[in-house]
Amino acid sequence: MKKFSVLITFLFLAIAANAQSKIGTIDAEYIISKMPEINDINNGVKAYNESLQTDVENAIQSYEGLIKNYQDSTAVFTEDVKKQRENQILGLENEIKQFRQRSQVMMQMKRNELTQPLYKKIDAVMQEVINEEGYTQIFHAGGGALAYSQQGSDITEKVMEKLGISIEEVNTTQPSADSNNANSN
Repeated sequence: MKKFSVLITFLFLAIAANAQSKIGTIDAEYIISKMPEINDINNGVKAYNESLQTDVENAIQSYEGLIKNYQDSTAVFTEDVKKQRENQILGLENEIKQFRQRSQVMMQMKRNELTQPLYKKIDAVMQEVINEEGYTQIFHAGGGALAYSQQGSDITEKVMEKLGISIEEVNTTQPSADSNNANSN
């Protein structure tokens, strides 16, 4: 009997806790894609990418110059000098490969650095919506991680409205990928 009453108590508490919860979703990536500042961010990332490309091209030119110099002068080099030049060429070749691999990470870091203020802006407005409407939990709806969300629990449009971002009308004949994300939540 004691176990039964404990079970009833836990069941009652679970129902009471669930009744007090208000859960919502937000798709911050969708909001960012619609913010006017995204053009500046894309331009900043593009400029950074061009800078990285220039660095790679300069390194490749140095590499090609070392190879040409080595090929033109190989007859007069001693074995020690040949070995030293070959090591120098291989070292530069490895540096170029590593730089290309690191550049992808560097590009993502730059994008994160530039979008951070937008996420902060979204977070501040999201907090306003949460406080105004009494949400207890908000889940990120982007990336297909959310399996189901009840109609009306998505606060993406409310946050966009407070940010002054216009919400595009949904084309019912051929929905786009972005509108599918926004409407499926």
